[in-house]
Amino acid sequence: MTKTKRKLLGAVGAAITVLAVLGAGPAQGAPGGDKDRKPVRATAPKGDRTAPDHAAGVRAVPPSPGVTSALTTIQKRIADHVAAHGTRYTFASYVDPADGRIVLETDAPPRLVSALTDLSGAGAAQSEAAAQLRLRPGTTTDTFHRRDDSPPFYGGGGLAAEGLLCSSGYAVQRSGTRFMTSAGHCFNNGTTVATESGARTYGTVSDRRLPPVSNDAADMELIGGQSYAGRVFTGGVTSDTSIPVVSAGGAVVGFNNYCHSGRTTGEQCGHTATSTTAQVCTSTGCKSPVIAYTGGTLQQGGDSGGAFYVKDNAGAYIRGHVIAGSSTTGYIEPWTVVAAMLGVTIVTG
Repeated sequence: MTKTKRKLLGAVGAAITVLAVLGAGPAQGAPGGDKDRKPVRATAPKGDRTAPDHAAGVRAVPPSPGVTSALTTIQKRIADHVAAHGTRYTFASYVDPADGRIVLETDAPPRLVSALTDLSGAGAAQSEAAAQLRLRPGTTTDTFHRRDDSPPFYGGGGLAAEGLLCSSGYAVQRSGTRFMTSAGHCFNNGTTVATESGARTYGTVSDRRLPPVSNDAADMELIGGQSYAGRVFTGGVTSDTSIPVVSAGGAVVGFNNYCHSGRTTGEQCGHTATSTTAQVCTSTGCKSPVIAYTGGTLQQGGDSGGAFYVKDNAGAYIRGHVIAGSSTTGYIEPWTVVAAMLGVTIVTG
């Protein structure tokens, strides 16, 4: 299946950001580039337990009850603080599977960090876990083309609307109707989204979930009204190669070869999942639970919404979509949360 792509030049920033990119407007693409006229069909999802991450037998040491309790308390304090005082500061927290310590990435001042993490009045185990917390100063941002996709549309392609650039995630289905996922911080409900080239209408946004919009601790939306296939772009930012989606499920902490696919960085692999119960608080509010990952080439601005997955010779096993990142850590909205919250099933290729 081929597509015509067109290189676009642009600069994007990285921080812990919502990975969306402000654009001056979509570039004009050639009218061609349609895929080979093969029927859009789906096979039954493959058993997810055979996916490389589940089959690898990774055995991450679970956090102690004291650490788990301390993290839950700290994350609730952070969420309450953001709800009461706004998103001036960013926060991201999870347990490092390597040593069982809580990690907190934030740009908040020391006095506020101390107030949020002081558990000296709690039980001994909680207090000790908080005292051993690893603080990483830094800002976490939402991550806002595959840039000239054609129907049926694939995951990992470039999306443009409202002066922003984001990425498509993966195709889903609900009551017989197909949609494409993306990050909820990208576009407003009812917005008509185009391919990044501006050559084609990609669909209309619905089911937006975001703290300030729906009061959900999530970052997702659906785009519908066009044709969407169970495939994800691979290769570079102007690549026309892709692989089929074969299943979807939960990530495995400690597995070290996850991939993401987006309009800014293309396909990048070698990511290690460090948590499946992380919390990330950016300018668009607090989201949890989310997947935290490190290693490899991280997502950048414009990759928001892009697919996060593990792959083998059969294809891609979806684990979620990109929502935020810093210079050291990426954050993913889990597939398991999307499926439960939106009532969708995965579309395979």
